[in-house]
Amino acid sequence: MFAYYLELAMRSLKRSPGLTILMVLAIGFGVAASMTSWSVFRAVSGDPIPWKSSKLFVPQIDMWGPNGRSPDGEPPNAMDYTDAVALMRDHRAKRQSAMYQISPSIVPTDASKHPLNVSGHAVYGEFFPMLDVPFRYGRGWSASDDSNRAQVVVISSKLNQKLFGGIDSVGRIVNVEGRDYRVVGVLDQWNPQPRFYDVVNSGGFSTTDADVFLPFQTAIQTGITNDGNTNCNAVPDEPGFVGLQHSPCAWIAFMAELDDAAAVTAYRAYLDGYAKDQQSAGRFRWAPNNRLRDVPAWLENQHVVPSDTRVSLLVALGLLLVCLVNTVGLLLAKFLRRSSEIGVRRALGAPRAAIYTQFLVEAGIVGAAGGVLGLLLTGAGVASVGWVLPRDIASLARIDVSLLVLTLLVAVVATMLAGLYPTYRASRVQPAWQLKSN
Repeated sequence: MFAYYLELAMRSLKRSPGLTILMVLAIGFGVAASMTSWSVFRAVSGDPIPWKSSKLFVPQIDMWGPNGRSPDGEPPNAMDYTDAVALMRDHRAKRQSAMYQISPSIVPTDASKHPLNVSGHAVYGEFFPMLDVPFRYGRGWSASDDSNRAQVVVISSKLNQKLFGGIDSVGRIVNVEGRDYRVVGVLDQWNPQPRFYDVVNSGGFSTTDADVFLPFQTAIQTGITNDGNTNCNAVPDEPGFVGLQHSPCAWIAFMAELDDAAAVTAYRAYLDGYAKDQQSAGRFRWAPNNRLRDVPAWLENQHVVPSDTRVSLLVALGLLLVCLVNTVGLLLAKFLRRSSEIGVRRALGAPRAAIYTQFLVEAGIVGAAGGVLGLLLTGAGVASVGWVLPRDIASLARIDVSLLVLTLLVAVVATMLAGLYPTYRASRVQPAWQLKSN
């Protein structure tokens, strides 16, 4: 029976090719616009570590006071060196790590090759298990390596390929800024987007892989300077990197792992107690004004998802709605033009359900054709988003199987929904009226 309805639908569509093409174009462009916007929005708004994001928290300490707060009363989004080291020393979380961005030079062992400028972070050893960082070879360093300021390094698989041809390089030596560091681990592919662990420096997104991870205090001791954002409410008293460490400038990101609500409550109390201690010592002259947010709340607070992506998605959905309204009108006009045919079929005994099914099949074919066109236009749209969005964000938009399936599904379902009212009207045609008029 379905084959019969399919044959009737194809004959009907062929009889009015102009109307059919208009409907296919309307559905195709509407679906393509919405799916292109969705691919971008999906990429930038997804949870980068969904199995653990509710246990990872970013603390903020108000070390600037009322004069340094944002208009909404928020403290700085990063820490100064004094507070970061104090929180690491007190260690009130299950795992935690201070971190700052670095951009050191790597000197290859092959003297014929030029030094490599790479990006990375100075972190504590707990950074890797806290964020479930995957390793291809080896592992991260230990707490004793942190305290002993060991000259060890974790490198990316990309850098490992450049330096050692991709082999297991654990135990090999990498020269970083003129000093030898022993490789203890090689990362597997890992570049979460958004870059939730260092929103302060990345803005949330970065197409550049982090190639080098050094122990935090080792990097400080050897003078590997900060290559990320630095916000100061006053000029440091001392020049250079040492002056930055002794200043209240905000430049260090911080993340802590807290397993449950009790741990979160305890850590909040600890932050307030720490601020009160600093107040008693005369360092702070204001009441505690700290914050503690998990990863989703932190990304929302930092406006990691650009507002223009949300606007683009809403505009695209509005365009799809307009296209569907137009499709409703076109289908209604097409179906009602066939009132005579419907009247004859009803007079010959065809039930309303048969008429309903026939026209829904016809709407489904239009939707499928519009979906195929939408796939082609979506591909072109995803390839061209770099014209209107920043490169770091545009590069995240991609076409995968889920997007292809969703595009076809949206096109077919939307068109069939658009066809419900025209189909209803067509099925309500009274055969006696049509026979009398003819």
